[in-house]
Amino acid sequence: MLKGKHPTARQRQARLINVVRWADDFIITGRTKEILEQEVKPLLERFLKERRLTLSAEKTRITHIEEGFDFLGHHIRKYKGKFLVVPSKKNTHAFLEKIRGIIRSNKQATAGGLIAQLNPVLRGWAQYHQHSASKRTFDKVDSAIFQAAWRWAKRRHPNKYGRWVARKYFTTLGSRHWVFHGETIGAKGTVKEQYLMCNS
Repeated sequence: MLKGKHPTARQRQARLINVVRWADDFIITGRTKEILEQEVKPLLERFLKERRLTLSAEKTRITHIEEGFDFLGHHIRKYKGKFLVVPSKKNTHAFLEKIRGIIRSNKQATAGGLIAQLNPVLRGWAQYHQHSASKRTFDKVDSAIFQAAWRWAKRRHPNKYGRWVARKYFTTLGSRHWVFHGETIGAKGTVKEQYLMCNS
């Protein structure tokens, strides 16, 4: 508990001071920038100092909600009176780099084997952001992953035409076109068709 003079519940409400915390990451809201700079931040720094902790200068900043901020892989902002939560650019970039890294490190894998490695990563990221207003980001991610899969397939067969590569590695699945697919063989020799997961 913070030591010193504490604002009452009514005073906190008037200042719109609220805290959202997840592990060691947190957001503190206030009615004005001055309240956060002159009251909240010094109190928080004193609270942490007593516990031999400090605020991260790199991660700590005071910003208006209409400008937005990143928190736990999301970008949060107020736009035209509505709160928007979308995957942050930094989070999306790191995710795509991870996907491209898996593809680069599996140049000799089968298409099915590659898909079996990619799908858990894709599924986890999509589920984490499923409640965000993220359709536009998901569309961009799908396009980037398709391009990476296409380059992987073309490198496997440098002497083949694009149409041949398309027939071998891409198919139509329901209303989805250009779905990257392949086969994996189970422990008992059973063949399983693998399809690259689509976010959208």
